[in-house]
Amino acid sequence: MLKHSLKHSLIALSVTAILAGCSLDGDNGKNGAQGPQGVAGEQGPAGSNGDNGLNGQSGTNGQNGANGQNGVDGQDANRLLDIQLVGRAVLNAQSPEGAAEIVAYQASKKWIYAINSSGDQAVVEVLPATSFDSAVLAKNNENVTTNTNLSSALTLKLNDHTPGDANSIAIDNNNQMLAVAMAAKTTGEAGHIAFYDISGDTPVFIKNVLVGALPDMVTFNHDGTKAVVANEGEPAGDYSVDPEGTISVINITNGAVADTATHIDFKAFNDKQAELEAQGIVFANPTGRTINGNLINTTVAMDLEPEYVSISKDNRYAYVSIQENNAIAVVDLTDNSVKLMGLGFKDWSNLTMDASDKDGKINFKSYPGLYGMYQPDTISNFSWKGANFIVSANEGDGREYFFDTTSEADCTAKGGLDYDKDDGCLAYIDESRAKDLTLADNFAYLNNDNDDIGRLKVTTVKGDNNNDGQYEQLYTYGARSFTIWDSNGMVVFDSGDQIERITASIHGSAFNNDEDTNEGDTRSDAKGPEPEALALGYIGERLFAFVGLERMGSVMVYDITNPYDVKFADYFYNRGTVEGADISGDLAPEGMAFVPAEQSATGKPLLIVGNEISGSVAVWQIALKD
Repeated sequence: MLKHSLKHSLIALSVTAILAGCSLDGDNGKNGAQGPQGVAGEQGPAGSNGDNGLNGQSGTNGQNGANGQNGVDGQDANRLLDIQLVGRAVLNAQSPEGAAEIVAYQASKKWIYAINSSGDQAVVEVLPATSFDSAVLAKNNENVTTNTNLSSALTLKLNDHTPGDANSIAIDNNNQMLAVAMAAKTTGEAGHIAFYDISGDTPVFIKNVLVGALPDMVTFNHDGTKAVVANEGEPAGDYSVDPEGTISVINITNGAVADTATHIDFKAFNDKQAELEAQGIVFANPTGRTINGNLINTTVAMDLEPEYVSISKDNRYAYVSIQENNAIAVVDLTDNSVKLMGLGFKDWSNLTMDASDKDGKINFKSYPGLYGMYQPDTISNFSWKGANFIVSANEGDGREYFFDTTSEADCTAKGGLDYDKDDGCLAYIDESRAKDLTLADNFAYLNNDNDDIGRLKVTTVKGDNNNDGQYEQLYTYGARSFTIWDSNGMVVFDSGDQIERITASIHGSAFNNDEDTNEGDTRSDAKGPEPEALALGYIGERLFAFVGLERMGSVMVYDITNPYDVKFADYFYNRGTVEGADISGDLAPEGMAFVPAEQSATGKPLLIVGNEISGSVAVWQIALKD
């Protein structure tokens, strides 16, 4: 209807312009040529010049010019996207959770690689994506596709060569090489990056390279000369072991992987915690307490937990998200120097959110005094006008650690905070409901109950500015958004409250659903739709950001070609949301890979999504509409 109205408006405007042209004069013609200059008088006696002659008369004006032709209608700068589900596989359908978290794409063979963590052994499934019979993918009565047209052609058994659990995979299409981040089974022990030659019919193991504790993500730089690893270094449940978070760099020379990695730590920042906190970096730990017989003293280097790595297009910088600490590390790969950028906090006073899962409605409100810790998980980057820009999916994450005790009394005796028969003895938590905190007078506008902010989960380590037991500010986990940052750490664009408002408009009472149940509004108190996965890719000449919402199981699409003129472009999903019905479709997008048109079997760009809860790999074809 809007298209027709616009068309009629344009016709009316054209007719008006033509009629106006009939009644008004055209532009004035050019002035006529200037008349010749008069002849100079004869020169008088020496000492005086003759008078100059008079100028000739101006010519008459020319005739009015004819009216110009009407211009043609302009093209829309933002063309609509044509988004179709063309491929789908379910790995380990009997127990799918964890069967398809992280995905990667081998362009030379058009193969999809997916980590399958649903069984006892760490494996990678390989799925050919050389063609798609998309007609097979029928929708059920909930408009959800649950059948498949892709399957695993081979299974790579990682534990045959490397101990531990698989956390991340990456593919270098320069050297036809696969890297897998393998975490040790024991907290504090170093993990490995397992390298495979994938140029042949089946992957061939090359070597293991020792890295830091809990390697959580690995990626290659763009020319295949380095692999960079984020080693998260989480503590044991009782903090008896708390390894430092580090970054490992593995050199690759002419396709040959180095035997050892270079390790980058954060010890140089150990005496700078106050300075880092002033920049918006967050530290949450039980320093000063005695837990299970150990006096805890957590350093900055121990507290920082690298999460995800993105390499700049010129291969110079590695940008590393440090999620729980609300920071990004920038590593200069020319000399492995590192700096930390605090991300600061998002002010919710001029934005709106639904902060309660117990108010029985969609309930968007502004909350002066409430701030969000961005705490990004996945990050990426791009270049514009020769400058680097970082894109972050602001998921948010808190800390909660348990250890084993024999009883509640044993838990208390060992310094625990609480006891749960399933989880064990609570050693540390930085999270609280707002209603369980005492708020200062500036929050007097609130009831601090289920109808406003009372159910919202916030951190206890920030906000009590004068340590009087009253919170002048509240800081919640994540920003319910995605953000574009410049290389100085300044916010260029943030999606504000758009994600939550758009999903509320589309899903109604089913918005802020959870990943493993069909119950609307269940995540409003805890990070909302939870942006986690992220991929960037060009469609035509436009650069798009694809932001995966872990809880809603959906993907937001934004045109970020110009980081100072970002536009929401589209939204898509394949999951059921009927209240009380069994969960179905693709649930909890954890990892995504963008495939350019020239590398795709369909000749059009693809977005490959690994879905953690459903154990499914979904392949979406994304193109500009004709």
